[in-house]
Amino acid sequence: MTSWHPGLYVVATPLGNLGDLSPRAQETLRLASLIAAEDTRITGRLARAAGSTARLVSLTEFNVVERIPEVLEAAAAGIAVLASDAGTPGICDPGGRLVAAAHRAGVRVVPVPGPSALAAALSVAGFDAAVAVFAGFLPRKPGERRSMLARLAGPDRVVVCFEAPGRVGALLRDAAEVLGDPEAVVCRELTKMHEEVVRGRAAELADRFAAARGECTVVIGPTEEAPAAADAHGLLAAFRRAGARRGAAAAEVSRLTGAPRGELYAAWDRLDGGEHAPG
Repeated sequence: MTSWHPGLYVVATPLGNLGDLSPRAQETLRLASLIAAEDTRITGRLARAAGSTARLVSLTEFNVVERIPEVLEAAAAGIAVLASDAGTPGICDPGGRLVAAAHRAGVRVVPVPGPSALAAALSVAGFDAAVAVFAGFLPRKPGERRSMLARLAGPDRVVVCFEAPGRVGALLRDAAEVLGDPEAVVCRELTKMHEEVVRGRAAELADRFAAARGECTVVIGPTEEAPAAADAHGLLAAFRRAGARRGAAAAEVSRLTGAPRGELYAAWDRLDGGEHAPG
């Protein structure tokens, strides 16, 4: 039997299949006086289905600071819910700042666990690695994205990230070039009608999912060697194709691989017949 106390209840909601909403999550929504969510239309439908009459308020990247006092006031007096559009709140969404504010204010924070794209993707990826690194949404700029992949990946770890459908192909091509084409798993539309879970080499998956539609979670498997020991010249060439300047590219590749900058400057000058952008 659940014991109910005033507080901020962090409620996981289905990724797509409504059958994944737990009885405890339903009861929490029903008892709440206020529900905060990014998209109140989606969460509102779920709340009404649970028999909730709670007031719904939006909690977005643009209003989270202004909204926090109102939500915490409700949490101090009764049951206030933080929910995401799908999955577990506070992971790569503005809800994390609300939770942090609740802790600072001494407001009770209660997890109501359930669906999570992060955990679901790891469970079906099948990689035996000691460490899983969650990268959230990687940078949009190719050079920054490749640099982050090189920093995060390794032979003893997997990297999990969320990605917008139109950029999945680019992400996987970057992984193939920078990390030596490791195995990866693309989880598209998890728990929904058109769900796909596909494992293969990053380059192969880049072609398959170049025009993918729907939400995607990508798991990049362990590399065959640490990026710091990888081919520095190949990494340098990847930065060049991404539009990086010579000085910045050489500095970053040197930091990642330990290769001398002078050698990298010379290698840059040899790329594509010796043409290079000013550094």
